[in-house]
Amino acid sequence: MSRIGNRKLTIPEGVNVTVNDNIVTVKGPKGELTNTFSKDLKITVEGNILTIERPNDLKFTKSLHGTTNALISNVIEGVSNGFKKELEIVGVGYRFQVSGNKINVNAGFSHPVEIIVPSDLKAEQISTTEIAISGIDKQKVSEFAANIRKLREPEPYKGKGIRYKGEYIRRKEGKKAAK
Repeated sequence: MSRIGNRKLTIPEGVNVTVNDNIVTVKGPKGELTNTFSKDLKITVEGNILTIERPNDLKFTKSLHGTTNALISNVIEGVSNGFKKELEIVGVGYRFQVSGNKINVNAGFSHPVEIIVPSDLKAEQISTTEIAISGIDKQKVSEFAANIRKLREPEPYKGKGIRYKGEYIRRKEGKKAAK
């Protein structure tokens, strides 16, 4: 029994959900998102409650049940509130610079790395060492933030690199001097 799949989703005010042949379209104050889901599941909207039912207990259908519920929940959350990932950069001379739809990253390379922000995302500079990536699609926001982090992942000895804000980096002890 999928506890996540059986969860009834409450649709907030100002958000409109339409289901047409398992194509779910969600419109809200921040924008509109459309996703196509499996025909094996029955998605229904009654008033401001969205439910997802599965016809059988096959392993494949059970796995789709919870995943579909979580994805629709993320879409509803995205069009009503949006998603935000904050990144910070640690190191001497390391910094971010946001200009328009480009992010310049100085992360210890011989040259600054320039990243183009996708049109449906927004990059905001908090300080020279912190930026925030925001948008309505959780998957795109998380993937873009992960790609920026991948430029210079935090290393365990000095902790230098790009990390999510509040991320804990497990540190290692360095070499010991000979006695």
